[in-house]
Amino acid sequence: MSTEKKEIFDRVEQTLQSQGFTIAAKDETRPWGGFFVIDEAQAQDFANQYFDGIDVENLRIGGKLSPKILVVAPEARLSWQYHHRRAEIWQVVEGTVGIKRSTTDEEGEVAEYSPKDQVKLQQGERHRLIGLSGWGIVAEIWQHTDASNPSDEDDIVRVQDDFGR
Repeated sequence: MSTEKKEIFDRVEQTLQSQGFTIAAKDETRPWGGFFVIDEAQAQDFANQYFDGIDVENLRIGGKLSPKILVVAPEARLSWQYHHRRAEIWQVVEGTVGIKRSTTDEEGEVAEYSPKDQVKLQQGERHRLIGLSGWGIVAEIWQHTDASNPSDEDDIVRVQDDFGR
């Protein structure tokens, strides 16, 4: 792992801990960057911190929410993907990122998003998060749409992937 990537992940981890969040899981091995999963019991605190206090009860579709922080490297692209069992809400925390969206498998244009910008992705909507000139940090809440079968990392349908996954 590069020194720069390690410094970014260490800083994000320290920030989350100083905000009182319990990190349930961390993955800094993704080729595009990585993520932190926050304890689901802290979903409202997470929403208060990163989503201007939106009421998580109003976000619940299938009864479960999963808060995460995504860290995307400069010039890196997550897969062009969609999900069967979740919708997502993203809010840019730091840096400027690109996001492509479409209701079909054809990629839309890249739109730039800056801190405080929020994006709501519907279940099944194709999307791709893109690192631009610098590191991007994005808060994410998964809205599980199937209470009996909550979404997980396996609920990713990759239409295109730069890393051959």
